[in-house]
Amino acid sequence: MRDTPLIGSYSADDVLAWEQGRPRTAGQFLAEGSHLAEIVPDRPTVLNLANSRYEFLVGLAAAILRRQVTLLPQNRASESLRRLVDDYPHSYCLTDQGETIEGIESILVQSQQAIAPCHMKIPRIPIDQVVAIAFTSGSTGRPMPHAKTWGALTAVAHATGASLGISSRKPLTVVATVPHHHMFGLEASVMLPIMHGAVMHAGRPLFPADVANALAERVGPWILVTTPLHLRACLTEGVKLPPAGLIVSATAPLALNVAQEAEQYFQAEVHEIFGFAEAGSVAHRRTINGEQWHPLDGVRLNQDGGSFLADAWYLPTPVPVPDRISVNVDGRFSLYGREADQVNVAGHRVSLGDLNQKLLGIDGVQDGVFFLPEDESPLVTRLMAFVVAPGKTNEEIQRALRRRLAPVFLPRPLVFVPRLPRNETGKLPRESLLRLVQEWKERADHGF
Repeated sequence: MRDTPLIGSYSADDVLAWEQGRPRTAGQFLAEGSHLAEIVPDRPTVLNLANSRYEFLVGLAAAILRRQVTLLPQNRASESLRRLVDDYPHSYCLTDQGETIEGIESILVQSQQAIAPCHMKIPRIPIDQVVAIAFTSGSTGRPMPHAKTWGALTAVAHATGASLGISSRKPLTVVATVPHHHMFGLEASVMLPIMHGAVMHAGRPLFPADVANALAERVGPWILVTTPLHLRACLTEGVKLPPAGLIVSATAPLALNVAQEAEQYFQAEVHEIFGFAEAGSVAHRRTINGEQWHPLDGVRLNQDGGSFLADAWYLPTPVPVPDRISVNVDGRFSLYGREADQVNVAGHRVSLGDLNQKLLGIDGVQDGVFFLPEDESPLVTRLMAFVVAPGKTNEEIQRALRRRLAPVFLPRPLVFVPRLPRNETGKLPRESLLRLVQEWKERADHGF
């Protein structure tokens, strides 16, 4: 049976993580993970809710050493967590802030300063061992589980590092604005650094100034793992980032003008990762180099009728690509949005994702989204849009849209809001947009 090491090429005294202004060495991490593995309950699954990226990693390692599977909830809403507990009743919970969930045993995971750093050999983990389960929204509304093996997580980390030109011989710090409980966050902010001997920043800076401060704490090359929303905010605030950096974005398409502005302003290359929970990360591109995506090493996209399947040695079966794509003979491909994103307006089909990109490409627009209301709405034949654009007028944005869109796709109405209800990964769940529409209708009914 093949196996691979739990972490990359660290010595015991090498810094593996930076948490609350203090270094955590690889030896300390191995000692804490081994200690926690000895005291956790003997259960098949664990719900790891640690907010610290480092404490999460310690809990993940302990579960792996005990051959337990870590559940990755879609969000931290109590209803979602309660559903996971119901579906996996023989679980326990790991937390670093004393959180509790009714009906499930909770274990507090904290850095143990008293534990001597470990100088033992780095454990090796079987590549076919299932170590995590990610969840996506099923067609029935119940989360659909997707098992992740150690081989899958390590293969994606190594392939992503190769695509970004990461060398384990150079000191590197990875800072992330994305949560580590989701697939992109787990792959890019946890697995990527520990597989390449890098330093993982344990926090999750959300505001632009916090991002700048987190990067300034470390000297040398850095990677910022983020989303288009956070990258736009950093540009809007005009924060200064240290030199020798690389920006990696995912969870939503990144507008070309934003990538160009970010590269020029921050003097850092901007790359995007494309993936989906069922398969993990599958492709990358440097945004300013064009729309074509390059499959990660080991990933193949094979046509199956009118759709495509992602295949790799670590996937038990080929996985359908949820987006519409066209693949070149050399394997590169173009994305055209998800099939579910396609709408019909007055006999014309269009991708909401494409409309969103055109809206976000307008100067002064900080955030925005197109939306087609429910069938029962009197607005069914018209698109509407919500926009965050301080200092801009309705006419200015509509005029800019007229230069980009056919008249039938112009939003009626165009609603200005102070912010959009994005979740922690920067996405806009349909339920949140429906609530936003309802709030707008109520204000309109009262003449506001």
